[in-house]
Amino acid sequence: MTNTINTLISAAVLTADLSTASLSAHAEGPNVEATYADIEKTIGGVPSFVKQVPRAAIGGAWLELKELELSDTTALPPKTKVLISLAVAAQIPCTYCVWADTNTARQLGATDEEIGEAVAMAGLTRNWSTLFNGLQVDFDQFKKEMGGQ
Repeated sequence: MTNTINTLISAAVLTADLSTASLSAHAEGPNVEATYADIEKTIGGVPSFVKQVPRAAIGGAWLELKELELSDTTALPPKTKVLISLAVAAQIPCTYCVWADTNTARQLGATDEEIGEAVAMAGLTRNWSTLFNGLQVDFDQFKKEMGGQ
């Protein structure tokens, strides 16, 4: 379980928006050390890249990661979350995240077929986005034709 969480934190911290002002207040002063202690307690250590995250941002980044990605009490199960993360990482692209998310997905029981399908869905969405935007498809007409407003 520690390896799974360690991989999850690696991917999520690298892709998190570390400038989230509303959450970053948690990292001021001695709370940075409390954040590091919580990370160590949760995953068994503090990876070196975590200490590269600005002190003003680490508290918020960790809170967001812990409450959303690492939690198994949210609306989405962990495997689904990591497959979404992998698909996004493939499109950004984020080599670190693709590597970490692929390993985590496998640790959470994802098959090669599920991993491939998640990445294919990202590619499919990107492809259609390119077509819609490049062809300047009328959005109101699109919604009308697709059963919307």
